[in-house]
Amino acid sequence: MENLELEKSFTHNLVDIVDYLPGSVVMKAILKKKTGTVSVLSFDHGEELPSRILPFDNLIQVIAGVAEIIINDKLITIETGQTIIIPAHARNVVKANKRFKMLSTIIKSGYEDVSI
Repeated sequence: MENLELEKSFTHNLVDIVDYLPGSVVMKAILKKKTGTVSVLSFDHGEELPSRILPFDNLIQVIAGVAEIIINDKLITIETGQTIIIPAHARNVVKANKRFKMLSTIIKSGYEDVSI
């Protein structure tokens, strides 16, 4: 089985984790646990993730380029260095009018009462 996560206790450059692939969205899970996932995605020009509704909040950080995100029919443009939280149960689409890369962090709910 292929190791999906990044090697721990080492530094990594998020922008270099996934390459652009013509006509594609490329995703690499860098941390995958029962309580949530962290993934890096690259979008080629004109690509998008289909409309979806997730049961959890999704923190999106653009790490290269410009992304268009539609949340409940509202278009929001975010650029390198900017972050947005897509609320749980909101219909959303992530689109690339230009190539871009993003970090997606989903923390599953249900652990709110557990102290760290």
